[in-house]
Amino acid sequence: MSAENQTAAAALPETTAAVTSTAEPVTETTTAPRIPDDAELVPMKDYIPGLYVDLRYAGTNNFTKKKIYDSDEAVLCYATVKKLIKVQEELNAKGFSLLIWDAYRPFSAQERLWEVCPDPVFVADPALGLRSHNLGNTVDIGLVSKDGKPVDLPTDFDEFSALADRDYSEIPEKAAANAKLLEEIMTANGFEPYWNEWWHYTDKDFAGITVEEPAEGQ
Repeated sequence: MSAENQTAAAALPETTAAVTSTAEPVTETTTAPRIPDDAELVPMKDYIPGLYVDLRYAGTNNFTKKKIYDSDEAVLCYATVKKLIKVQEELNAKGFSLLIWDAYRPFSAQERLWEVCPDPVFVADPALGLRSHNLGNTVDIGLVSKDGKPVDLPTDFDEFSALADRDYSEIPEKAAANAKLLEEIMTANGFEPYWNEWWHYTDKDFAGITVEEPAEGQ
């Protein structure tokens, strides 16, 4: 290898891949991804190092017990992903990593969820148009350790009860502390927490996608 090639090779970033039995580890690329437009939906794992993904609606481990999504890839608008990069850095410094349970949700999937759970406290009514997850600026997240091991959390994802809210009065102290740490870091980076779901956050500075999906057959 020439001296120039050796210098170029040395400049490439190292890659890592963490493993967990409950979430999908990220395989990082050896080249920096291109810079998308803020409103472009991008795969989160391509931009957030060390991210764990357990996209619940891509399988049957969710409250519907049915597969809702056609893809198991978690995507969000790039503007929101940029914020989560900073969140991940702060969590890594404290020994944690983000775990993604849900991200962008196609409108057709929103309609299917509403059929199963027509409760506006926990599922946005599709009759109101694009909301929340349909805009690509909202994410449902948990925490794991930096190496992918489970940590104490208030509830599992999609716990439709008072235990899922941000009161934490009936939650074990360690689980409450982890949820509060997540909320502190998320809000400091521009996310708005939803009171009834401790895992749910929306990018309060970015409105998300603005073009509705075409009707079926178009």
